[in-house]
Amino acid sequence: MSAAETTTAKAPPTRRTPPPSNAAADPGRGGRKRGAGAAGVPWALLAPCLLVLLLVLGYPLVRLVALSFQKFGQPQLWGFQDPESVGFDNFAKILGDAEFWGVVVRTVVFAVVAVVLTMVIGMLTALLLQRVSGWVKTLVNIALVASWGMPIIVATAIFKWLFDADYGVLNWLLSRLPGVDMIGHNWFASGPQGLAVIILLVVWGAVPFVVITLSAGLTQVPKELEEAARLDGAGAWGVFRFVTLPILKPIIVMLTTLSVIWDMGVFPQVFVMRNGHPEAEFQLLTTYSYDKAFVVNDYGTGSAIALVTVLLLLGVVAVYMRQMLKIGEVE
Repeated sequence: MSAAETTTAKAPPTRRTPPPSNAAADPGRGGRKRGAGAAGVPWALLAPCLLVLLLVLGYPLVRLVALSFQKFGQPQLWGFQDPESVGFDNFAKILGDAEFWGVVVRTVVFAVVAVVLTMVIGMLTALLLQRVSGWVKTLVNIALVASWGMPIIVATAIFKWLFDADYGVLNWLLSRLPGVDMIGHNWFASGPQGLAVIILLVVWGAVPFVVITLSAGLTQVPKELEEAARLDGAGAWGVFRFVTLPILKPIIVMLTTLSVIWDMGVFPQVFVMRNGHPEAEFQLLTTYSYDKAFVVNDYGTGSAIALVTVLLLLGVVAVYMRQMLKIGEVE
């Protein structure tokens, strides 16, 4: 046998390699499948929450929009008449009403004053808590949480007692000052004084959340940056303005936006403080909408006022989102 024949006889049989699979032929396909599946996981986890929000908020909002374009009163409520579509008549009626614009201005001023006081007092308190001992900070935090957790109705009843004309503690304390006689003074005889009392009630209930949130944010401010600013000659205001404030800006924007939304939606404080019948000088958008719908039984007009309020709040949310996007671009 020749050498060539021997080599041919000993050569191993040739194996056929299987054709490449689709995944091997297209490496991106498997990645795309996995990516699509991974992208669907967050939506699957959010689905229960989104469903609850759709049921709790979606249907009432759709119903609110429908009512705002209808003539809907007691006959329609009891089924004696069918709702009648009136187009934009409800909006034209409220937008042409001077009383409505007075309520809008009063609501905006009320919210601005309450938000400014809340943020200023909250920031000052949070900064002071950074400079006290641990046990004092603990006691203050307990008091803040207790006041924050107090039901609104209970807090309102306490403030009614504090500012009562006949038995109010505040009038008694002020009357102890030399030359001051506040016995029998009615704080709710005029709109500005009464709204000032309600603003104090709103601020008292909102400050704890702001203080606790800002205190948590202040713990994230690097001490090295503050010390470097002091070495460069910055005083307390300079350190706060150029070091602390920029770091806390996202938290401040969030708290301010939430405070505006909450304070423009104030209802139980005014309603309970005025014994369920707020006078004209105490009307805010929420109570005004309630009166139109459930006192006058004009549900269409009340829904239109509520929808305008929702649009105003959406404008606040839009400003908040714009500010947060700016902060994200800077970072």
